Formats: sequence, structure tokens, C-alpha cells
Amino acid sequence: MIERLDVIEKKYNELESELNNPEVLNDYNKLSKINKEKSEIEETVTTYREYKKNNEEIEGLKAMLNDPEMKDIALEELEEDNKKKSNLEEKLKILLVPKDENDGKNIIVEIRGAAGGDEANIFAGDLFRMYQHYADKNGWKVEVEEAYEGAAGGYSQIVFSVKGNNVYSKLKYESGAHRVQRVPVTESNGRIQTSTATVLVMPEADKIDSEIDMKDVRIDITRASGNGGQGVNTTDSAVRLTHIPTGIVVYQQTERSQLMNKEKAFKILATRLYDLRLREQEEKEGKERRSKIGTGDRSEKIRTYNYPQNRVTDHRIGFSVMNLEKVMDGDLDPIIYALTTEDIKRKLEDEENK
Repeated sequence: MIERLDVIEKKYNELESELNNPEVLNDYNKLSKINKEKSEIEETVTTYREYKKNNEEIEGLKAMLNDPEMKDIALEELEEDNKKKSNLEEKLKILLVPKDENDGKNIIVEIRGAAGGDEANIFAGDLFRMYQHYADKNGWKVEVEEAYEGAAGGYSQIVFSVKGNNVYSKLKYESGAHRVQRVPVTESNGRIQTSTATVLVMPEADKIDSEIDMKDVRIDITRASGNGGQGVNTTDSAVRLTHIPTGIVVYQQTERSQLMNKEKAFKILATRLYDLRLREQEEKEGKERRSKIGTGDRSEKIRTYNYPQNRVTDHRIGFSVMNLEKVMDGDLDPIIYALTTEDIKRKLEDEENK
């Protein structure tokens, strides 16, 4: 562990030196990249330096044990410093767990009503409001990018962005199939029905990640259709982007301005392409390891919301909470904390078994 920490500290010192280089200071992309690298290891280096300082204090206190007048004081302080050493060692182990490079990023989320007809769309709307409440509690900003309302309420599909501090680190476990068990408002016989909605959480592509070759994109301008504000459906403002190599299609019509719709569409396309590259990279490098919580596959059943029993169960870790109403009101922290804790535990086991 110490060898790894020494290497990280050396890297940190090199990055600090580079930040004083005039060449780097005049190159925005390079400066941004170095600052990002530095901030990613800063807590580890700070903790390691505190650990080394604590060890020096322990050695000094051990030397004082030979002094009869200072022995009692030294023993008392040694006990405290040894406790601190154990805590710092545990913290360093966690900090050395390989981090997801996307944890600090904003996200784009897509929710679709799946099996269950109107009830699935209504549930998709419930999930959107749940994430909206959770975002509000964290001081994050939610912006709807694209939405298609269901005939009986909710959404057949809704795409929205969430911006704030470390959004992806909190919501990255939400991708997959969410299942609801309840009596639908559309059910006249009072029978419990099981419906599903799928959630896809993608880290938003930043400028460095989002370079798109325009020769690969076909742009179609059409008239907006469906519900819209005054003037939305009377001008050719809707934009459809087709990424020819992958077949990914993005349609955007929520804004009156063609320019704004095009800007939103390209942001979503860049994020979808970035997400596709991440998945391909994971497969290539064999990262679908035992420590990963879920595959992130849209078809994987990850959670059940059981209304009659007031229970929410995350199937990946066998974790349940008996306060469904609070969860739907955005109280997701207990579930996210359990997922994060289990993820760190599995990664630590993997590191120890290497």
C-alpha cells in the first residue's frame, strides 16, 4: 500500500509542477486535464501526508517512553495516535479503490414506460418525480430535454439532465428495469398489477469527450408535432440527428428555436456516443467483474416498488426499506448509501485478492 501511495504522491507533485509551466497555463484543454487529474488524487495525497505525519509523532512518542517523567503522557498520546493511524489506514484503503472517472460528472437520464401499458407510463412519471425530488434535496438542477406524455398520464419517454456536485457518483446505480406492484388507477377491478419502466443513466459528455465528426451526422429539420407551446408547431424547428456509423437517432422539439433544439440534440447525441464508448471499453477490458453492482443493462431488473407492502427492494444487494412513500418523495439516500457501501466492499475484496 505504501509503495502505491508513494507513486501517487510523486504524481501529485509532478502535476503541481506542470501547473506552473507557462505552456500549460496557455493551453485550456491541457490545464483542465491536469487540474482534473490533480483534484482526483488530492484527498488521497492529503490523507497520506497526514498518515506519515502521524507515524512520525508515534515514533517520537515511543522515544519518550524511556523518560520516566514523560512516560504516562506519552502512553496516553500513543493510544490516541494509534487509533488515528488505524482510521487513516482504513480511509487510505478506500481511497485506493479504483475510482470511476465519471463520478464528478453531470448526467442525462432517460426513463421509458415498458411492460404494463398506461400504468408503465404513469410509473415512469412517478420515477421522474422521485429523481426530481432527490435532485432538489441535493441542490441539483433538473432540465427536461425531451418528453412524450402518456395518454393516461406519466411519460412513454422522458429525457432530462441533472447538473450539480458529483451527480453521477450518486445516481450511477439507477440504470436498469424498475418494477412497480400496485393497483393501477386505470384498473377498475382493484387487482394488483406488475408494471415496469426502464432507466438509463449516462454521464454527460464534456468538451473533451464530445468531439463528433460532422460527416457522420445527418441533420433533418422538420415541423414539431404533438403538444407544444404557442408557435412550437407552426415552424420548422424540430431537429432529428442520425449518427450514421452507430444508427443512433436523436429527435429534439421542445424548444421554439431550431438552433436551441439542434444544440440540445447534439448534447444528447454526444452523451449517447460517450456512453456507448464506455460500454464497449468495459467489454473489451473485461470490467464486468464480480465487484460491479449490476451491469447497467436496461433489461436487468434492479428494484421493486411494492405499494401494498410499503416496501422498496433493491435486488442486486438484497436491500429493502419499509417506507415506500418517503422513497418516492426523494428519500433515496438509504438505498444509495447501501449500494455505494457494498460497491466499495466488493472492490476492496477484489484489490486484496489481486
